[in-house]
Amino acid sequence: MFKRSRKKIVLSIMIPLFMLLALMLSVIMFASYRENRQRNTEMLGRYIDLYSLEQQPGNHDRPSDGPPDGLPPRNEAPAYELSTFYSVALSDSGEVLAFDNGEKSFYSEAELADIAKEILRGGKQSGTKDSLAYQVSEKDGYTLVVFLDNTVSQSSLQLLAKNVLFVGGAAVVILFLISLVLSKHIIKPLEENDRQQKQFISDASHELKTPVSVIGANAELLNREIGENEWLANIRYENERMGELVKQLLELSRAESKENSMGPVDFSRIVEGETLAFESLAFDQGKTILSEIESNLHLEGDSSQLSQLVSILLDNAIRHSTGSEINVSLARRGHTVVFGVANDGSEIPAEKLERLFDRFYRIDEARNSESQHYGLGLSIAKAVTEKHGGEITVSCSDGKVNFAVSLPLKK
Repeated sequence: MFKRSRKKIVLSIMIPLFMLLALMLSVIMFASYRENRQRNTEMLGRYIDLYSLEQQPGNHDRPSDGPPDGLPPRNEAPAYELSTFYSVALSDSGEVLAFDNGEKSFYSEAELADIAKEILRGGKQSGTKDSLAYQVSEKDGYTLVVFLDNTVSQSSLQLLAKNVLFVGGAAVVILFLISLVLSKHIIKPLEENDRQQKQFISDASHELKTPVSVIGANAELLNREIGENEWLANIRYENERMGELVKQLLELSRAESKENSMGPVDFSRIVEGETLAFESLAFDQGKTILSEIESNLHLEGDSSQLSQLVSILLDNAIRHSTGSEINVSLARRGHTVVFGVANDGSEIPAEKLERLFDRFYRIDEARNSESQHYGLGLSIAKAVTEKHGGEITVSCSDGKVNFAVSLPLKK
């Protein structure tokens, strides 16, 4: 039980932290990409605004000591100064009027012309092509396609992404280890409290067993001596109730005990036998048990405790059903066997549904106060299920209350 609680605590810590970390890293990457794109757009726009076809006689006629007249001075901004621009001016007929290859030899005139024409055919005014950010502008009598070499920026963003993922992954691992340590310290006092509570129940049950037996024996002797008596009858009745409570407490203590007496068990035969035994009880109350039980399903477990598990759920269904039919099923699902009991019943509120397996919890106090049911049956069923490495769940929908027990099949 507390292993599962520890997992829940770890998950409750890790999931929000992981989501927060993922959101933070996503914001960093998005902001970096957006800032880079905005900067590229501004620099491309600046290049376009100051571009003049008359001052572009051709790549081969460009002065070697700097950019042509009319282009923005490179020393105004470091980013602009260090960036490499390419441009292609084309007439309406598609004729190339001028080139600017950024005084670099990475792209030839033919390559730039082909890329520019492909972009114009695509119809987009801006975007990226390979490692080039581009922007298209309609000038007086010609179309200008400007490129900004984005290789360095892309490499920086890729390096940032790698570092972010590395740091993020390391942070997740560190947070996971921290949460494991924290969960252990959080669970430790709860485990100790639960252990002491179980020990108290076991000790108290054993201590009460003897005086209850003595009171019962003395009451029986008094009844023989003085005959029927109102006060004596009340003593015997309450003593029987006390005896039943002690019995259930001992059963709960045994179910929660870590001592194992496991062996091969034919669970199908157990379910069939218990179902057959309860058919007469159901018949007396005007109800019918409908069963679908798959045969030859074997488990590794304690046959007496598994029988008790089945009987608790059948008894619970018969007592609380508002209809005339009880549905019992047993089937293999993958590597588990699923035992289900369903009965008609009133809708159970979610807050009460979650507490059904708590010790001494009863939904209807008035209905159970005189029936020698003390709210321990489902607690025992849960303890038996978990002792056998399984899981028990309850659901309520469409006027049906469904209990399902999943247990691992024998390997």
